Amino acid sequence: MKGAELLVRCLENEGVENIFGIPGEENIDMMDVLLDSKLRFITTRHEQGAAFMADVYGRLTGKAGVCLATLGPGATNLITGVADANMDRAPVVAIAGQVATTRMHKESHQHLDLVNLFKPISKYSAQIREPEIIPEIVRKAFKQAEAEKPGASFIDFPENIAKMVVDGKEPLKVQRAAVPTPPSEKIAQAARIISQAKYPLVMAGNGIVRAGAADELVAFAETLNIPVATTFMAKGVIPSSHALSLGTVGLQAHDYVACGFDRADVIICVGYDMVEYHPYLWHPDKQRQIIHVDVTPAEVDEHYILAAGVIGNIGEALQRIGSEASPQQNTPAADLRETIARELSEHANDSAFPMKPQKIVWDLRQVLEPNDIVISDVGAHKMWMARMYQAEQPNTCIISNGFASMGIGVPGAIAAKLVFPDRTALTVTGDAGFLMNSQEIETALRIGTPIVILIWNDSEYGLITWHQLRHFARPSHIDFKNPDLVKYAESFGAKGYRVEAAADLIPILKQAVADDTVVVIDCPVDYSENMKLTEKLGQLVCSN
Repeated sequence: MKGAELLVRCLENEGVENIFGIPGEENIDMMDVLLDSKLRFITTRHEQGAAFMADVYGRLTGKAGVCLATLGPGATNLITGVADANMDRAPVVAIAGQVATTRMHKESHQHLDLVNLFKPISKYSAQIREPEIIPEIVRKAFKQAEAEKPGASFIDFPENIAKMVVDGKEPLKVQRAAVPTPPSEKIAQAARIISQAKYPLVMAGNGIVRAGAADELVAFAETLNIPVATTFMAKGVIPSSHALSLGTVGLQAHDYVACGFDRADVIICVGYDMVEYHPYLWHPDKQRQIIHVDVTPAEVDEHYILAAGVIGNIGEALQRIGSEASPQQNTPAADLRETIARELSEHANDSAFPMKPQKIVWDLRQVLEPNDIVISDVGAHKMWMARMYQAEQPNTCIISNGFASMGIGVPGAIAAKLVFPDRTALTVTGDAGFLMNSQEIETALRIGTPIVILIWNDSEYGLITWHQLRHFARPSHIDFKNPDLVKYAESFGAKGYRVEAAADLIPILKQAVADDTVVVIDCPVDYSENMKLTEKLGQLVCSN
């Protein structure tokens, strides 16, 4: 068989179902082989869109999403999505064509050293130099991508290697290492610290989602009566409606949830990814005891010095610590939850237009089912979604917060619909982020993935405006003009709606879900609320 056929067989062996990408001259052999494969190739309109689809696919399934590009500009267009997956801990295997090995030693059309280009943004980056090593490289790429902490692998596939005949080679057996049992002495150490604490607090991270340990986390919190705050990427690991849920932490301001951190004497970090929310922001004085519960050891950081590190199976660690530690007698979450609840419902009946961010988030939550999936793009809307959207289950509010790249919303919603075809997949995006990958509307229509695209329209880079006003009290070069977004949607064959009053949003959202196609909703937003929030949080004083 040819090298290209062997590579495709290896992908089939890994359980790959979909490959997102764009055909090109240097991956032509692989594209031909795919015609006879059970793998589904989803042709996208830009390689960045393909990488983002693989990113969200990997995050939702725990299995590596696969994206494919040709060499040169095709490969470099993958970079943002691959970097996002790597820093957001989403398993992805990216494959790119390459010039023949016979012309790599000299100046050559479209040749780049892709292995070294992708090395800083991946866990594993390799070139296939002989067809005989294809099974080993593919197996290692998937093993590395899916192992904790997961991330991206990159395979460089020269065109002449793809054409070469190889005999006697088969895909390698897929093996996954078992997660070790946490050491008993570390369980006991953590239990002692928690038992002696006056105000322990859990910070739950994305590692809980990856470990499938949300139920164990809730049981741990209930058994020990300890409140839980989640990072952006861990929304839903404890239901927002739970009495011990403090909501989301990560807004780089002194929010209500930060009051819990101020009060805490022990912070239990479970599945915590430092790329989301740096310790100097929540532990500036270095005075609290930190317990680290994760599959991998803690990163070295002067604000993250451990009192105890419990390394191993997260769910098992939580169960065993919970059975050994003494429960808290008071209910430290009650007062904070009341404050947060009042704020969440404050704008439920607000009729102002353009709509306030708080009202948009409230209305969205009224329409979507608990297991529907929201993909938040990156921008000012992300801050409001992270802070106020009430997630009841893990992986129902997807927020890119490690690399935090604009443009993930539309392709991410397509991937979510592919993984969960029976749920509504909706992206909340700004007008700027939407137009970065809006061409994938055509992809969604072509492959039959109904998605809803809710655009917060302010005709500027709203998050940057927010930062500029905070730092310099004046904006700089942030405004732009949009096309007619409804007509733009209709030009693809999608449906488009424009919100013209606050009362319009809920019925439009309900209609968009019922339409069962690609729907774009143009919703004007009043981002003057951003600075009001900044002022409010700046005046916040926590009660002890």
